[in-house]
Formats: sequence, C-alpha cells, structure tokens
Amino acid sequence: MLAYQIRIAWLSLKRNPVLSTLLVAAIALGVAVSTAFVTVHHVYSGDPIPAKSDRLYYVEMDSWGPDRPYSQSRPEIPPEQITYRDMQGIMRSDIPTHQSGMFVAALTVHPDGEGQRPYRERARMCFSDFFPLFEVPFEFGGGWGRDADQGPEPVVVIDAATNRKLFGGGDSVGRTIRIEDRLFTVVGVLARWRPSPRFYDPHTGADQVPEGIYLPFEFFRLFEVYTEGNLLIWDGSAGTGFSEFLTSEAVWIQMWVQLDTAEQRRAYSDFLAAYVMEQKRLGRFARPLNNRLLDVMHFLETRRVVPEEATGMLVISLLFLLVCSVNLIGILLGKFLARAPEVGVRRALGASRASVFAQHLVECEFVGVLGGVFGLGLSVVALRLINRLLDNSGQFGLDLTMVGAGIGLALVAGLVAGVYPAWRICRVAPAVHLKLQ
Repeated sequence: MLAYQIRIAWLSLKRNPVLSTLLVAAIALGVAVSTAFVTVHHVYSGDPIPAKSDRLYYVEMDSWGPDRPYSQSRPEIPPEQITYRDMQGIMRSDIPTHQSGMFVAALTVHPDGEGQRPYRERARMCFSDFFPLFEVPFEFGGGWGRDADQGPEPVVVIDAATNRKLFGGGDSVGRTIRIEDRLFTVVGVLARWRPSPRFYDPHTGADQVPEGIYLPFEFFRLFEVYTEGNLLIWDGSAGTGFSEFLTSEAVWIQMWVQLDTAEQRRAYSDFLAAYVMEQKRLGRFARPLNNRLLDVMHFLETRRVVPEEATGMLVISLLFLLVCSVNLIGILLGKFLARAPEVGVRRALGASRASVFAQHLVECEFVGVLGGVFGLGLSVVALRLINRLLDNSGQFGLDLTMVGAGIGLALVAGLVAGVYPAWRICRVAPAVHLKLQ
C-alpha cells in the first residue's frame, strides 16, 4: 500500500512541476539551514574521545586566596587551572595510568630552508604521557620517552602542517629543527588530529586547531617563556622575575590524569586530599578543601564549551524551518482542494477518510524527503562556507547521525506542512462533487 501511495504522490508532483519544485525548494532551504547549524551544535556538544572520556580526569584544586572565591558568580568552583608548584607536587604520584601537566607557549622556529624566515609557532609544553593520554595519532615515529622529560632532552613532535612547511612532508623523524636558540630532534610527526571540541585545553577557545609543535615541559624553564593562555593570580606574588613566577600562586597549568578503575579514582582523590592538607600546614590553601576530578564530558559542561552563538543559531535555524513549513500549508491546501472532485468520486466508490488522509499525507512526506535530500546537499555547501569563515580545517561536516537528523527534520517539516491540508481534503463531502460530475 505504501509503495502505491508513493507512486501516486510522484504522479501528483509531475502534474504541476513548477509548483512541485517550489514545494521541494522551500523544504530544501529550511533543511539545509537547520541541518548545518544542528551539525555545528552537535560537534561542539559531542564526546571528543568516546573510547576513554569516562577515564580521563581534569584536576582542580582550590589554591585561591581566603578573601574571596575564585568566581564571584559561582563561588563553589575552584580555579580552572593549577600552579606550577602544585603540578610538580601531584606529578609525583604513581597512581594514574598516565598524567600530564601542560600549557601553550609561543616559540620562534628557525627554518633551514633557503628563503624561509623565522616565524612564531604555538607550542604545547607537556610530558611524554600527553600522547597516550589523549590517543594522539602519529603518521611517523611517536612520542618521546619518560626519560626525556627528566633531562629534558631536546626532542620535538610536530604536526603534519609543520612537517610540510619545514621538510616538504614525508618521514622527517631524525631531522633537526632550531627552536629559539636550541636544536631539537624530530621524534614524531602527527597524523591529522583535530579533536572537536579541543577538550584538553578549551580555555583559549574550544574550536582552535591543536598546536604545531610539542616539547618536553621543562624546556619552558630553559627558555623562560610564559603561557600564551590564561594566567590569573590572587596575591601579587609573581614578582618581577621568572624564578619568582615559578614559586608564585599564579594558576596557569592544565592537569590531566587517566584513572582506569574505581580504585584508582578513590586512591587519587585521597592523594589529592592529603597533598592539600600538607600544603595547608605550610600556610597555603586557606580556603576549604575543594578538589575536583572532572571527566571529559563533565569538564566540557562546566567550561560551557558550546558557544552561545551556536545555540542561538540552532534555535533560529529550527524556527526558520518551521516558518518554511507553515508557509507551505496554504499552497498544499489549494493544491489538494483543487482535486476535491476527484476525491469526492473516490469517497463515493468506497474510499475511507483515513485512506484519503494517508494518501495526501504520504504525498507531503514525499515532498519532505525530496526536499531533505536536496537540503543535505546544500548543507554540505553551507558547512564548507562555515569552515572557511572560521578557518578551522573542516571541523564541521555531516556524519551518519547528522544525515539521519536532516532526513528527520525533513519528515517533520512535511508533517507540519501537510497535516492540515490532508485533514481538510479528507473531510470533503462526496455528494457535492458527484452532482458536478
């Protein structure tokens, strides 16, 4: 029966191609806009590392001053980052499977190629565990070993774009790069890696691309570089020199740990509590004990990584689709009522109201599906434009979930547009039109 109704719907659309094109185009435009912004919102709010998001934890400790909370609007939350001295203290724990403190710096790279000029590059200062912690993919080589963290040894991991820029692509493991005033040996080249959102450090923008180079953390002391991310301090203890900065109460380091079992989580929570109590005895951590271990999704929720603009555009796009659907009600009603004599004859021959209603509703949904197919094509174009405008290397794109969402929106649009016209035509009194035949 459904196949028959679809065939009848197709024949009905072929009767008036201009009107049918208008109906399909209206649905397609609404589906394109709504699917594009549903996709943007989906990317921002999705799980960026589903295989282990429930085992990665972001560490927070309340080292803020006693006079006021870190956040006036949300006094229950501790600082979003930790101090260098606290990172050193908790990195001594052997409980986590992997752990890494990190921050982003800006360093000068000196290419060897003829005609290439030095340039500034964002660098992730981190520990060797950074790569297994976040399952970073490699095209060539791999990360450095834990021994390189201690030296630190002059080794570097670069991304594919930096590899092409400096070495023309290909396997560059073993080659050297001059960064600041030192030579570093390339030990690994990343494959394409673009977590969406950039969950490991959303503080300076969840939609930013990952850094181009990765260095052992302690090189920041040799370079005496400061963070390019957020840095906050409550007591002015940073002083005027780099050594004073390292021992200050400035919070500027992100700390992640991997805890695979409930026993690890309990043990690590106890370890953090014991560490804070020890620091309290030394005169620090004047506020009440407030340590937090946030898994990836909870962390992203607290950081509110979904931009308000993305949520706003999602709502507006869905309203736009609704407007497109409502505007088609009058067109479909006129089209269906023009066939009232035909429907009257069918009713007189025994067709039920339910079958007439179903046939016309199927026609509306057929229009919706056609509009959805064309709308998905238009949404691909729209997402490419959004990627180009945001310069984010194809972060936004349709996956199977979003294709299904687009078809679902098209079916809903067809339903909204078609329910009332289908109901009106099935209420036609056959006797009136039999007199006219």
